[in-house]
Amino acid sequence: MSLQQPTTLNIGISPCPNDCFIFDAMVNGRIDTEGLEFDVYMDDVESLNQKAFENKLDITKLSYHAYAYITKSYQLLNSGSALGNGCGPLLVSMSNDANYIITNLQSKMSNLTIAIPGTFTTASFLLALAFPFAINTVEMKFNDIEDAVVRGDVDAGIIIHENRFTYEKKGLNKIIDLGEYWETLAIAPIPLGGIVMKRSFPEELKQKVNRIIRRSVEYAFANPDASKVFVKLHSQTMHDDVIKKHIDLYVNQYSIDLGEKGKRAVKLLFDKAMELGVIDKIEDNIFLN
Repeated sequence: MSLQQPTTLNIGISPCPNDCFIFDAMVNGRIDTEGLEFDVYMDDVESLNQKAFENKLDITKLSYHAYAYITKSYQLLNSGSALGNGCGPLLVSMSNDANYIITNLQSKMSNLTIAIPGTFTTASFLLALAFPFAINTVEMKFNDIEDAVVRGDVDAGIIIHENRFTYEKKGLNKIIDLGEYWETLAIAPIPLGGIVMKRSFPEELKQKVNRIIRRSVEYAFANPDASKVFVKLHSQTMHDDVIKKHIDLYVNQYSIDLGEKGKRAVKLLFDKAMELGVIDKIEDNIFLN
């Protein structure tokens, strides 16, 4: 690799309000980017996971579950993550008999079909953690899951992102909050998505990008109206109150910096996945120095 650092990097983010809020300032020239420019690629998180598996993105948002498989290729940045309490995925169904659904999923003879927002999402990992016998899953785009459950295409579905705020209006019932399940099990916030960068880049460049992302998050918090146009542009038909709730839920102190508490939560997630044999042992230093 050339010793000359690139001035333009490609970055994958989701069109969700939390990502648009976090990255608006750095991709739209509101802050000092220290001479760097960013080509933005937008897609849902499972598509971003697949792009990372193919090593196609310099920097990207991805599920923490997915990151466990590519730690040799990418390193986790300290800024830009989505962790927190009370923000995990929900398992929902048209049935209001939560006990029946849970009992069925706990059975080796479980016959319920569950829609998931991607095999490598953290949501999928949490389902496997809570219900090891729930193997009859169907992958869908995260924003198609609500309607699939309503139509009866599947018995239940895992919803993430803004669907946390809309499922009840569609007549769906919460069966279990998988985020709460994790928090009770681990006594730690739930790591949902992180920002990673190719390991092959020089340490100086990775540190620079991390500084820029942190600066972008801090700018967003200090100037909450600045990102509204960018957020609204990519939020499709989402109502303003849902956008605000979404940002408030997923952007917090861990988005500025993981800190020791955030890093501990990530390590616990990977330790549990290794314990269950879901992922191989991770030998790499996953955190930016």
